[in-house]
Parts: sequence; structure tokens; C-alpha cells
Amino acid sequence: MQIAFALYPAFTALDIVGPFNVLAYGPDVDAVFVAESLEPLSADVGALRMLPGATFEQCPAPDVVVVPGGPGSRRIAELGSLVEWLRRVHPGTQYTTSVCTGAFALAAAGILDGRRATTHWASHDRLADYGTIPVDERVVFDGKVVTGAGVSAGIDMALTLAGVLWGDEVAQSIQLGNEYDPQPPYSAGSPRTAPPHIVHSIRQVVGA
Repeated sequence: MQIAFALYPAFTALDIVGPFNVLAYGPDVDAVFVAESLEPLSADVGALRMLPGATFEQCPAPDVVVVPGGPGSRRIAELGSLVEWLRRVHPGTQYTTSVCTGAFALAAAGILDGRRATTHWASHDRLADYGTIPVDERVVFDGKVVTGAGVSAGIDMALTLAGVLWGDEVAQSIQLGNEYDPQPPYSAGSPRTAPPHIVHSIRQVVGA
């Protein structure tokens, strides 16, 4: 099974590395990072760069696609090659997935037309502009399209998908191997629980 992890300039690192560290451990997985070219790409925090292993043209028929979010995903006009690749490969995938604002790349490719989907809470309402039905859930399945909410939700999305692909015991083994047992020191991981002034400040940055 080939799982393609898409890259583009100014992606958010955890959006792609979190799902990779789950799905790449599945049985008989060929995990590949794909992008427009083989040039290194910088994450939204420029100190981190990733090297694609294949171009979009070299990856014509992945079984699963994972698209991360990040500031670059809001500049849809600059993601033409990614959007075109998604349109080509989506009909043949088993699952097409996104994390955070990566949902907007799927939406631009027409993949979310009339579908239920989620994204980062600060950008949630914008999904409706693309003919998508916004759902306030951490992971949303609509047929073979799977979307995760913001950033860390990509791990939950990937574990849920792992359970679907390979069964609960495999997914649980991957979870245990990663020691994914969240116990955050603050109750500020959702706009429902974070202090209102922090919600406002993050919305100005992330929802811009």
C-alpha cells in the first residue's frame, strides 16, 4: 500500500509528521513524501525543511493521500500543482485525507463538494464557501474522504484510519508504540475551554 504525504511551501510540520509516524508503521506500507519538485521545502517555521522523495508526476496512483495544513494551504492560487494532482489521483485512492487547513486544498480540487468535513477551528466557517458542510468534530469520515481538525488532530485522524485499514489491534499497537497518551498541562486545546482573550488572539493569526 502506497501512502503519499503531500508537501508544499509553508506546511505545518506536525500536520504531516504526526500522521506519518502513525501510518508509516502499518503493514506493507510504502510511505513517500511527494511535492511539485524534489527541492527541499520549508515548514511554516523555516528552521525545519523536508526533502520530498518523489514528484507529483512520479506518484500517479497512491492508495492513500495525506494533505497537511499550514499557512501555505491558504494560498490556493499557489498550490496549482497540488490541486491538479489531487484531482487526478483521488478517483483511484482508497482514502483521501487532510489535516487542519489542508482541507482547503481538497476543497479546491472539488473533493469536498457536498461532503461533511472539518478543519482547524479558526478556519472552520470558511469551509462552507467551498460547498462543503462544516462539522465540528475532531475526525470526520465521509465516504473515502477523511478530514482531521487542527494540527494535533492529524494523529487522531491517522489512528482512526489505521483502525479502518488494518484493524483495531494494529492501530492500538501503533498508538502504544508512539506512547500517544495525551495529558496536556493546560485545558486550552479548544476554543470552548481556552481563555477568551487567547481564543481571540489565535483567531487573528490562524484564521487570517
